[in-house]
Amino acid sequence: MEVTLPEPDQLYNSSPSKKSLYAKLNSSVVWAKIFRWEFWPFSVFYFPVLFYWLWSTIRARSIFFFTASNPGIEFGGMLGESKMKIFDLIPAQYIPKTFRLTPDVSSTELLMHVKDRGMDFPFILKPDIGERGWMVELIKSEEQLNRYLEDIQVDFLVQEFVPYEVELGVFYYHYPDQPRGTVSSIVMKDMLKVVGDGVQTVEQLMQQDARAKMHLQRLWLKEPIKLRHIPSRGEIVELVSIGNHCLGTTFLNGNHLINDKLIAVFDRVSQQIEGFYFGRYDLRCRSLDDLYRGEYFKVLELNGAGAEPAHIYHPGFSLIQAYKDIIHHLQVLTDISILNRKRGIPYMGFFEGLREVRKIRKYNREKVK
Repeated sequence: MEVTLPEPDQLYNSSPSKKSLYAKLNSSVVWAKIFRWEFWPFSVFYFPVLFYWLWSTIRARSIFFFTASNPGIEFGGMLGESKMKIFDLIPAQYIPKTFRLTPDVSSTELLMHVKDRGMDFPFILKPDIGERGWMVELIKSEEQLNRYLEDIQVDFLVQEFVPYEVELGVFYYHYPDQPRGTVSSIVMKDMLKVVGDGVQTVEQLMQQDARAKMHLQRLWLKEPIKLRHIPSRGEIVELVSIGNHCLGTTFLNGNHLINDKLIAVFDRVSQQIEGFYFGRYDLRCRSLDDLYRGEYFKVLELNGAGAEPAHIYHPGFSLIQAYKDIIHHLQVLTDISILNRKRGIPYMGFFEGLREVRKIRKYNREKVK
């Protein structure tokens, strides 16, 4: 069932009552972002960590010490790394079908590539270089595809959609002088959704949840028809199918899932990835039991030195403990980098590192033109 609501371009130009409603929603979102630290801007949340970062540079005697943590990944995986180059390092049985295209490709050409690889709708599109969920979309139709191709300005990946229901982020690190690594963090991902009551629209249900309200405007632009829908009582409506915190996914602390079986699986996978010692696997698996056996899972992304132990974003998680966990991982990153340097892997030089930072900044400016 659907009801008539204003079109996206009328959202802020409709009746005074509608304007008042969205003004109240925006106000409540602001308060939620102030009092729930998981929604704080990256620069605000990480400012206290800067002081420990400076201590790490002193310990390692290099600003770009982290580049030695994962010598197989560009810039150690801190910023600006190509996702496709990382996928090329991972054995094919652990990743979904993935290929890279340039932004000038037509939808017809893209669909031909998709068909040639035995794929079909739905599939994932994401920038080859990107972070925090920017321009990551699940494409279900040719109409969505055309809209995406109008907006994307950089090389991007086409990735097979993995239908497994369990999505996790598994943080793994391995000291190069030790025979085994460890899994230090697991985040379970609960996609943004609402539960119907048979009376209210999806939009009205979203207005009742602080997290969902933050994504109303984006969904108005992407899927206005879905917001008009009145789900039946108990019906679950998934609003976003991408497991990213910035897109509304709730991150849940899954550290209780860590055991020797899981560590053995990621030791086996990681030892096959040349030059990887520190980072987070984002994956989907059929079930936890399958993952413990090392079966029926696919790595959607592998993040390097810039990865977070994302369990800290569990709603209500202690801010002090979050900083402790981040600092622990930063200490590990520094230790691994120092050990690798002693093994003959150099840090990136100061001027070369500055050139990389400038290149990344230039890319970030141009990608939204």
